[in-house]
Amino acid sequence: QVQLAESGGGSALPGGSLRLSCVASGYAPGSYCMGWFRQVPGKEREGVAARDSDGYISYGDSAKGRFTVSKDSAKNILYLQMNHLSPEDTAMYYCAAGCRGPSTLAPIYTFWGQGIQVSVSS
Repeated sequence: QVQLAESGGGSALPGGSLRLSCVASGYAPGSYCMGWFRQVPGKEREGVAARDSDGYISYGDSAKGRFTVSKDSAKNILYLQMNHLSPEDTAMYYCAAGCRGPSTLAPIYTFWGQGIQVSVSS
């Protein structure tokens, strides 16, 4: 069983930055692809960034050029550095592990965190 715990969310001003962390436990390092997703009420869950088991990284269109995903394999932590935030980035952000879909950005994963809120407003 894999447990995922997100942290680092909260409020930010437009143009500001936040760093999300996802601590993973209960599995061997590097054995799963992992990703960050976000969702706002009434909309589908959107792939933000993902890292496959070989370390290849993909970004959703909304994240390209602004967000960076990285992993500390020794500590089993997946990070999402979010820069140049805008109000459109306001959403619940989820960490996931164990991709099963056609791409790592498809929200078809075996394990999910509880989610953490990110709010961007002035």
